[in-house]
Amino acid sequence: MSPGNDVGRRMAAAAGAVLAALTGDQREAVLLPFDGATRTGWSYLPGPRPGVVLLELTAQARKAAHRLLATALSRPAFAQAVTIMALEEVLDIDEDGQLGRYSDDYRVAVFGRPGADVWAWRFEGHHLSVTATITGPDVVVAPVFLGANPSRVATADGLVTAPLAPEEDLARRLIAEMGAGSRVQAIIAPTAPADILTRTAVDVPGELNPRGVSGAHLDPKARELLGRLVRLYLDRLAPGLADGLDLGGAAEVSFAWAGGLRAGDGHYYRIQAPRLLIEYDNTQRGANHAHTVLRRPGEDFGAAVLPMHLAAET
Repeated sequence: MSPGNDVGRRMAAAAGAVLAALTGDQREAVLLPFDGATRTGWSYLPGPRPGVVLLELTAQARKAAHRLLATALSRPAFAQAVTIMALEEVLDIDEDGQLGRYSDDYRVAVFGRPGADVWAWRFEGHHLSVTATITGPDVVVAPVFLGANPSRVATADGLVTAPLAPEEDLARRLIAEMGAGSRVQAIIAPTAPADILTRTAVDVPGELNPRGVSGAHLDPKARELLGRLVRLYLDRLAPGLADGLDLGGAAEVSFAWAGGLRAGDGHYYRIQAPRLLIEYDNTQRGANHAHTVLRRPGEDFGAAVLPMHLAAET
């Protein structure tokens, strides 16, 4: 039995539990056509979006929505996600309530019918967007966006919370571990971009240039850290969903960095490999506002498996 089969069944059951806990009007809002631009029109920014908002749901329905999200993510990534949602209340305090942030201002949308041969769902709001596409035995969870504002909350005596600290700290260890020649290749710009470069694009290119340094050009310790950083992002997915994702050898995995090297400097990095693009950016709010995304070039939203699946049915 493939992991996708098992995860797909769990997703269908969890989505069914969401639908069962909704009123008729809410069910109408959450059920959307599979075909059309809405399914791929994702965003990590504040603003209107399709689906039903958690704010208006019963406790039972909200719990069902969280359990649906948990079918796509590993336990650590789910913990990151719910912490990111909770940080909306901290951000609201920081902004004196001027923009009306809420930790339940997240929406669930289902595209098609849960359990059908082809369907999808998305859990999304400010700084969190997870889309799952199910086509028969195949489950593709991408894009996966996790952001945090503030990215770190601390007291004078130490850190209180930083849901995306592993993604920053491990990358800093990697760039520090590199030899001088590798670091020169890795640093593609002295200033980091204001955000991830791909933003909310439906499709992302197979390659962003410059690529930075190849894993094959790193010494063993740095190469091991790069592998751990890639695995950190892949481990966001529920167990089994990254199985079979062949990233090629070290020569096909690259790492690029932009911005400062000191803690507190605005910085950006990206990792590219066959079938994988990872971006991280922390420049806003004095480098205390992080954006991270895992993309599957040519495969996001099930783009690669959908044509094959539909062709097999004809």
